[in-house]
Amino acid sequence: MLADNFDFGLWMIVNLVFLVTSVAAFVMAALAREDAYRAADKKTKPFWMVILGVAVAVNLFIPMLFLSIAGLIASIVFFVDVRPALQQVSGGGGRRGGSSSDGPYGPYNGGR
Repeated sequence: MLADNFDFGLWMIVNLVFLVTSVAAFVMAALAREDAYRAADKKTKPFWMVILGVAVAVNLFIPMLFLSIAGLIASIVFFVDVRPALQQVSGGGGRRGGSSSDGPYGPYNGGR
């Protein structure tokens, strides 16, 4: 009986993680501009909205592990590949201040 409760609790935690990941990816995909997808040379915004929307729906309504894992993979691909490209194109590339002449190791002074 304790093992059954543990299995159910573990499944609920895993399902919650999958759901939160797919919802977060869906929201971030919705907030990005349509032209940023084209400029980043990624699939279109409607494509990602459909893929991530299906992932959210699967995690909410269809308790099949295989489909949930497929949705998680789609969300991870969005987070790892698409979102950084969108941020770079949109100008939100993670820069925290600094000058336009700053290089990876500090300011570039032109060999002076």
